[in-house]
This record gives sequence, C-alpha cells and structure tokens, in this order.
Amino acid sequence: MKKEIEEFLAYLKLEKNASPHTVSAYGRDLKQLASYLKRNGYTWRTADTLVLRGFLAELHQLNLKKSSIVRKLAAMRSFFDFGLKKKWRQDNPASLLATPRQEQSIPGFLTEGETSQLLDWPIKTSDPLEVRDKAILELLYASGLRVSELTSLNLEDVHLKERLIRVKGKGKKERIVPFGREAEKWLREYLGLRPLLVLNKVAELAVFLNYRGERLNVRSVQRLVQKRINQIAVARKISPHSLRHSFASHLLSRGADLRAIQELLGHRSLATTQKYTHLDLGHLLEVYRKAHPRS
Repeated sequence: MKKEIEEFLAYLKLEKNASPHTVSAYGRDLKQLASYLKRNGYTWRTADTLVLRGFLAELHQLNLKKSSIVRKLAAMRSFFDFGLKKKWRQDNPASLLATPRQEQSIPGFLTEGETSQLLDWPIKTSDPLEVRDKAILELLYASGLRVSELTSLNLEDVHLKERLIRVKGKGKKERIVPFGREAEKWLREYLGLRPLLVLNKVAELAVFLNYRGERLNVRSVQRLVQKRINQIAVARKISPHSLRHSFASHLLSRGADLRAIQELLGHRSLATTQKYTHLDLGHLLEVYRKAHPRS
C-alpha cells in the first residue's frame, strides 16, 4: 500500500493543489489505515465497508476528536476514489460509511477593541522587519487571508493603487480581495524598505521576506502573530487564524452580507462561512427589531 499512498499524495499535491498540511495529514491517516489492515489480515484491495467500519470503531475507542475521525474518513474516501480512477479497485468501500456528526465549535476571535490593541503599537519605521510585521498584521485583518495565502503572495499580486490583492486559495481557485487604507499605508512603508531584505541575492518574488531575503514561511508568520497576541494578554484561546475569523465577524456585525463574506474568505460552501459567525443575542434582537415589519 506504500507505493499507492505515495502516488495518491503526489496526485493531491500536484493535481489537486492540496495544502502541505492536508497532504501530510492524509499521509499519516492512510499509514494508520494500512497498519490496521495488516494487523487484521487485510490489504487495501480486499478491505470492504465492514472492515473500514471496524477501523473507525477502533479510532472511537482511542477517544480521538470527532474532527480527526472525520478527516481520516475523508482521506479514505479520497484514496479509494483515486483507486477507482486508476482502476485499482472497482468500488469505494468508504463511500457507504456515515460521517460522524461534529461538535459546532466557535473559533477564537478578537473583539474590535482587542483588534485595535493588537494592531496599534509604536514601531520604528527604519526597521524593515518590524514594519513587515506591522504590514502582515494589518493585511491579515484587512483581508481575511489564511496565513498560507499571505505567505504565497507575490509582488505581482498586490495592487496598491486599487487596494486589491489576487489570492491563490484552495483548489487552485483565485479570488480578488480588497484591503483598507491602513493596510495600504503599511504595505507601502514595508515595500519601500523591502530591498534592504533582499541583500545581494537574486530578488525573491515573494511579498514578505525573512531576514535572509527568502520567502517568509507559514510557521514564521504564526510565531510573529502569536507573539503579538500574547503581548496584549487576551484571556481566551486565540490563534493567528483568529484574525481571519475576526475579519468575518466584524464585517457581519456591521451589516455585511453573508454571501459577500463567503466570497471574500474564498469558501466553497456558505455553511463553512456560517461557522465564522457568532452573533450575540443582543445583536440578533437588534437586527430583528429593525428588520421585521411586525416586531
């Protein structure tokens, strides 16, 4: 099964443009499946729906999060679909398995006041790395980008005059996202200092560079955002992704249309966007009283 898994992961990466995180996670999930099948005297060619249901039952006994089990099931379905496409199998035994119902958890988010604390701090405009960090925070909140989308930005993707960026999202899907005046201001400041980071190397196309003049990676952005979040001492679990959630939540609370937010975030399904909303009862009542003709 090792060879088939490697071929499947290459397909995910090269043809489906899956994120490195997804490819890595699916690889681990399928290796775990292969180990289970071997232990129980099956191969991926002989395993049927009943065998795969046994694998899921074992995962439940390990007290894994439902989200992890759902991902492993998705990995199996995709793998066996790939097997059908390659004519390695005549069926997909994972297609008949029911998806466990997940708990609807609300991601961490910042209030507008906390967001102001996060973004407003005095910096030395002569330090390109400090200006870069400020521009990153402003752009993440102004556009709702995923961190991976931000690190993938090239200079040609940023249109400062129009305040628009071209974003390459999941599944090779591109979208155009606007950003505000404050993000434009700090992007201009940073791009003016950016040549100092290129040094004597061949100019890197990436917008955001590290101190070696190379494209900034996802982990580095996560660290710098987390460091700033820690500095404002939010008493809740907040992550770099929380800026994306805050972006959507603040737009919604100020009257933005949910479908417009869906387009800005690059979500395929409106149901995914709805997970980013957490309107409190007071706001819902206010909207109801203003909008309903007989309220």
